[in-house]
Amino acid sequence: MSAKAKTEKTSGRPRSAVSEQAILAAAWRLLQQRPVKDVSIEAIAREAGVGKTTIYRWWPSKAAVFVDAFLAKFKPQAAFIETELAADALAQQMAAVVKVFSGEAGRIVAEIIAEGQSDSVALESFCDRFLQPRRQAAQAVIEQGIQLGEFDPDLDLEVALDILYGPIYYRLLVKHQPLDSTFAAKLSNRALQCLSH
Repeated sequence: MSAKAKTEKTSGRPRSAVSEQAILAAAWRLLQQRPVKDVSIEAIAREAGVGKTTIYRWWPSKAAVFVDAFLAKFKPQAAFIETELAADALAQQMAAVVKVFSGEAGRIVAEIIAEGQSDSVALESFCDRFLQPRRQAAQAVIEQGIQLGEFDPDLDLEVALDILYGPIYYRLLVKHQPLDSTFAAKLSNRALQCLSH
């Protein structure tokens, strides 16, 4: 979507916090009842008790609504905790992500990603609203670890992020093995070794 289109979607009167929360809560309720592909903007509007034009004015796509609904519910649960060592912060956050993705939220995220394979707007919404901010936060922790001498100063940060989080998404999408605490512990232990000297 062009910058102009994005601006047009966000222009107009300010959001009502009450209506915004009603929309996000309605979207989440519907996502728990049916697959992502079967939830429409019209259904969200009816469930929230707002006009669909309100949703179209505030979000560029239904996927953007879904991602924001997910973030409103689970963002605090997958946040980084301040720790003395960067490696500990990464390990704890990876475990939190695995825990969130192991439940109903994981199904919804997997379906949003799946929809994004044929809908570039859905994929862009997922990357812009969810993936990139999470990667930026993790990158800051890795950079802190480099400064503290925990990690290799010659790390390619993008590759490092993929080493840490790629296996989580692989299990989320392929479902060949469980997303559980045992996996989270083994993954963080081995992946963080790859980041060290």
